[in-house]
Amino acid sequence: MEIRRRPPNPKVKVANLEYAIPHNEGEPRNILEKIVWEKDREINLARKRFPLEKLKSKISDLPEPKNFFHEIKRQTKLPAVIAEIKKASPSKGLIREDFEPTSIARAYKEAGATCLSVLTDKTFFQGGFEILTQVREVVDLPILCKDFILEPYQVYQARSAGADAILLIAAILSDQDLIYLRKIALKLGMTILVEVHNIDELKRILDLDLFCLIGINNRDLKTFETDIYTTSRLISAFSKELIKKDVLIVSESGLFNKKDLDMVLGFGAKAVLVGEALMRNENIKLALNNLIGE
Repeated sequence: MEIRRRPPNPKVKVANLEYAIPHNEGEPRNILEKIVWEKDREINLARKRFPLEKLKSKISDLPEPKNFFHEIKRQTKLPAVIAEIKKASPSKGLIREDFEPTSIARAYKEAGATCLSVLTDKTFFQGGFEILTQVREVVDLPILCKDFILEPYQVYQARSAGADAILLIAAILSDQDLIYLRKIALKLGMTILVEVHNIDELKRILDLDLFCLIGINNRDLKTFETDIYTTSRLISAFSKELIKKDVLIVSESGLFNKKDLDMVLGFGAKAVLVGEALMRNENIKLALNNLIGE
């Protein structure tokens, strides 16, 4: 795991007082690290505002989660589309000004999306758990909570907001983290989409042999540049093992038209996660129809 979860914080003690020592390693080295450090702060604040026991109580009143994995696997028209609701991003800034999550969700469903993905990070993506809840109220499609999940508390946040699945990012989680967060999610009846960005991360996940739904993000989360052939390189490197373990691959990021979808389908991906290409279009329903060739 290359991403540091928290900033190093060397201190010197003088009498009864402690002083932080400024140093070069005290600043995040890339965008992802900056996001993770801020997320750690957000989690601590959220716990104080809404304790875990209250989240658990809220979850107990919810219906059973929808089967996100099954919904993708049963699709006959490939690739299955996970349509994303995203207002902004760190690299592109504001993506959609007239952001109406419920209208977008309805348009996605009408156009044939298999599942939905909702960004819940506030600071960098202008999302929120309240958006996920709004979407859950108007559509019955399985919903993925897209966030930078570091702690079990966030899994409960996602479920209490109505999510059926969570994203776990291999780059920011140790093997122990992945195992424990998976345990919590499965206890809540949720699907896990674990995301990788390079060959080393995919090997880690396959060695764990715990996940049947793997997302290959074509975006480098350190530079935020995209390369659609990332999907091809990673699938090719482990093609036999992926088939043997019956792993379903989702290609993410950098997908803008039907040609892109056909390419990653040819590489071996069975599903795609698409956001920006749809969110920038004035007519979201038409954009998704065009993307899936209907």
